[in-house]
Amino acid sequence: MTDFTDISYLKTGNLKQQASFEVLTKYNILENLSDFDPILVGTIPINIDVENSDLDIICYWKNKLEFVEKIKDLFSKENNFTIRENLINNQESVIANFYLDDFEIEIFGQNTPTQEQNGYRHMLVEAQILQSKDENFRLEIIKLKESGLKTEPAFGLLLGLKGNVYEELLDFKVQ
Repeated sequence: MTDFTDISYLKTGNLKQQASFEVLTKYNILENLSDFDPILVGTIPINIDVENSDLDIICYWKNKLEFVEKIKDLFSKENNFTIRENLINNQESVIANFYLDDFEIEIFGQNTPTQEQNGYRHMLVEAQILQSKDENFRLEIIKLKESGLKTEPAFGLLLGLKGNVYEELLDFKVQ
């Protein structure tokens, strides 16, 4: 399986993945966030993105105020910069959005190691599922996403999951 902690896989991916690599390296985004163990997650790394998919970068902060200040210092001058705090699954979360070149960038930080965050865990499971299925399955996921469904509900629908698909996907075992 792809090592998603190292974005070099994007260099040889599809056109959107290559463009993602260019933006991330041109602006040194992951290097600038290196204190927070950043990982690119979401649909672009696993090739199920749609036209308006953003670059989702998860981060691990130990001190929320330091993280917020660093994000503001690095990105507050970028197009349409916003930053907010939310409680997500009872965890304090910081979410920043802005645009660089043709991409919306979302930086998501929690006081949880990045490889333990749900965004990373979901992506790993989804990548395994995609590897175990045929191209039609991947295209069906994209079609459902284009019709407005979020990624995890799209997987849940095609896999026949019942209940909370976000939780069920975390426990899903590929046959």
